[in-house]
Amino acid sequence: MIRLSLIMLIVLLISSCSLHTASQVSDAESAVEEGIAVSSLASVRMDNKVIDRLTANIESGAYPNLHSLLIAKEGRLVYEKYFTGDDQYWGQKMKQVEHSAYTLHDVRSISKSVVSACIGIALDQGRISSIDQPIFDYFPEYHYLLVHGKEAVTIRHLLTMTSGFAWDEDVSHTNKENTEMQMIFSEDPVAFVLGRTLVSRPGSTWNYNGGCTQILAAILQKTTGLSVDKFAEKYLFKHLEIEHYEWVTLPNAGIPAAASGLRLRTRDLLKFGLLYRNNGRVGKRQLIQENWVTESLKKQIDRPDGRGGYGFQFWTWTDYVLGSQVQIAAASGNGGQRIYFDRENDLLVLTTAGNYNNAQSEQTNYRLVKDYIYPAVLELDDSAVRE
Repeated sequence: MIRLSLIMLIVLLISSCSLHTASQVSDAESAVEEGIAVSSLASVRMDNKVIDRLTANIESGAYPNLHSLLIAKEGRLVYEKYFTGDDQYWGQKMKQVEHSAYTLHDVRSISKSVVSACIGIALDQGRISSIDQPIFDYFPEYHYLLVHGKEAVTIRHLLTMTSGFAWDEDVSHTNKENTEMQMIFSEDPVAFVLGRTLVSRPGSTWNYNGGCTQILAAILQKTTGLSVDKFAEKYLFKHLEIEHYEWVTLPNAGIPAAASGLRLRTRDLLKFGLLYRNNGRVGKRQLIQENWVTESLKKQIDRPDGRGGYGFQFWTWTDYVLGSQVQIAAASGNGGQRIYFDRENDLLVLTTAGNYNNAQSEQTNYRLVKDYIYPAVLELDDSAVRE
C-alpha cells in the first residue's frame, strides 16, 4: 500500500509539472509532437512572476498589435502565446486574425535570413564555389550591365549588403522613389538590380538593399536549377519538419520575392532559430556548417548609424540590460517580425506583429524583451549568484 501511494504521488507530481509547463505554452503536447522540446520557465531559471506581468501588459494593449510571442531558453520552448490583431498578406489588409500555432504569417525580411541559410547549404554542397566569387560570373546574359567597377561585386557583398549599388529603402513604400518597390514591380528584377549605378566601392559601405537578396536567390536558381522556395523546401524546410509555408511571387516576374515574400508559422520560425542556436545541427544531421552559422550571426560590417552591425543577412548589436552587456543578433522583418538570438545567455525570442511600416510601433517588440524577458533571466541569475 505504501509503495502504491508513493507511485501515485510521483505520477501526480509529474502531471503537475506537465500542467505547469502547458500553462505557459499554448499547446505543449502538439509542440512536442512537432519535435520541439518544451519545458517550464522555472526549469530554465526564468522568473514566472515577471513573465506573468508581461502577459498581462500584452493583453492590456501595452504592446499594440502583437500577434505572437515565443521564448526558448537552453533550446527548449518555455513560453508561447498568440493574440488577435489586424494583419496583412504581403501588403494587402486582412480582417482581424485570431492567431494560433497553426497560422501562417508574413515574416517579411526574415525571408532574407532564410535565403542566407540556403546560400550556406548550396556552398556546402559545392554548388557555389566561394562567396568571394564575382556575381557577374553567374549572369553572362547581363554582361552589358558590367560597367564602372561592378566586376568587383561578390556574393559576400550581397550577403553583407555592401554591394555599393545605388539603393534607397528608407523612403516610404508608397513613394515611387523606393527602390525596393521599383524592383518588386519590375518585369526583370535581376536586370533591375544589376543595372543600378555603383555609388561606393563594393565592401566598403553598408546600405540596406533587398535587391542583394533577390540576386542571391537568382544565383541559387542558376547553380541548382531550383527557385529559392523549392530549394528551401527540399534542403531546409524538409529537415526542419516545416510542412506549411507560402512564398509570394513578384507580380510581374513570377518568381519568389526573395527579400520579403515568405509566410511561415511562428513555431516554424522557432525551428529555424533553433537550427542556428544548435550551430546548424538538426538531430544528428549537420544541415548548415557551424562556421556559416557563426559568420552569419557575427558582425561583418558596421552600420553607418552607429547602432550596430550586419552579418550574413542578420542584424547585430550590443546592448546593456540591468548592468549586463548582451550581444544580440536578429532576423528582422517589417511590422515586428523578429527572431532575437542571444547565444551567451542561450536565449531565443520570437515575435510576429502587424505594425507594418510603423517604425515606432516596431520598437515595442524589443522593448518587451528588455523590460521583461531579460529581467526574468538576468535578475534570477543574479539572485542565485548572491545566494
